[in-house]
Amino acid sequence: MGAGAIITLAGVPLAVTFSEVVIALHILAVVIAFGATFAYPVIFAVAGRYPRALPVVYRAVHAISQRVITPGLALVVIFGIYLASDLHLWSTFFVQWGLAVAVVIGAVEGMFLGPREKRLVEVAEADIAAAGPEGEVRQSDEHRSLVRSVGAVGALMDLLVVVTIYFMVTRTGA
Repeated sequence: MGAGAIITLAGVPLAVTFSEVVIALHILAVVIAFGATFAYPVIFAVAGRYPRALPVVYRAVHAISQRVITPGLALVVIFGIYLASDLHLWSTFFVQWGLAVAVVIGAVEGMFLGPREKRLVEVAEADIAAAGPEGEVRQSDEHRSLVRSVGAVGALMDLLVVVTIYFMVTRTGA
């Protein structure tokens, strides 16, 4: 079904093309894949007040990376490839940028953030164990360093998402 094909429901034409549906799915995949990451600073700020809860928060963040961000990113790429092919946009800057950013985000998630999220769980649990059942939990130097690096890289990934959305919407380089 090409870009100009009209979708019908029970023989009644709908006012959208298949490509418009795929654009909507592409946008929805971006929202689902990356939406939660924009709330991480608030989540970490609140969770930081409850250090015994941090391992659970870190496990949840890692689960979101594996079960939401990674498959969502795959859908973003699949829908983007369809759109770039169907609409003949491969030579445009915004398509090339988007594909490059998807590769970067996928690589950073798999090679940098994922392993550090797992390590954060271990370090937070060790900090709790060191405090004992009733003691005050103090974050180790490694814990603080991991939080800073994961937070900084996560913020850069969010910035890449925002810039990519801008390029897509404005069709920069079209």
